[in-house]
Amino acid sequence: MVQLYEDERLDYLLAEDLRIIQSPKVFAFSLDSVLLARFAYLPIQRGTIIDLCTGNGVIPLLLSSRTKAKIIGVEIQKRIYDMAKRSVEYNQLEGQIQLVHDDMKNMPATFGYGKFDVVTCNPPYFPVKEQSMINENEHLAIARHEIYCTLEDVIRISTDLVRPGGKVAIVHRPGRLAELILLMKKYRLEPKRLRFVYPKLGKEANTILIEGIKDGNPDLKILPPLLVYDHRGEYTVEMKEILYG
Repeated sequence: MVQLYEDERLDYLLAEDLRIIQSPKVFAFSLDSVLLARFAYLPIQRGTIIDLCTGNGVIPLLLSSRTKAKIIGVEIQKRIYDMAKRSVEYNQLEGQIQLVHDDMKNMPATFGYGKFDVVTCNPPYFPVKEQSMINENEHLAIARHEIYCTLEDVIRISTDLVRPGGKVAIVHRPGRLAELILLMKKYRLEPKRLRFVYPKLGKEANTILIEGIKDGNPDLKILPPLLVYDHRGEYTVEMKEILYG
């Protein structure tokens, strides 16, 4: 059995045959997290992976079906961390997934520099420009706006954590791609793979998936586009495979 609060529900991660605790009032993962979990390079048998801004633990849970490596998820919000912890316990993955309730900026001091093979992150997308633009719901505001960490913080901390030759995978918005690449270059992450995600054919991309290698050689590959919906408004074949297996 799993303890659920009044505003929580237990949802399926269908392709992985796992369950996850969600709350529309506190946190529910988006498609972006699912795409990042599928996009990221992973060691298969052993290694160490850290997921920053882990939310309710969806990325560590999804990654656990692709690798036997140790996975650490870091979440600054206590309520959302607690949701992630209970989901990991429900799926009996405590032996593989460790959750940390802390600010990601403390992770290099906690775990050491250059200790991870892979870093993943689905960070807050929106800079804090005007207070009126920030969601009144504190949990959603922190998840979506750069209140506790900026994009530069994410790139800097990711570089500190990953080993030379290790990989950092991030999902973000196309409007910040130029900034993202400049920051990666600044902090010794060489962009190696980039994929644009489109809601459907004929629409502008609304998501990017990018992976860099620490101290890697310049050689950026633009991967084929990913379409979420077909002309009938149904998931494309690739999206169905990602979501349902």
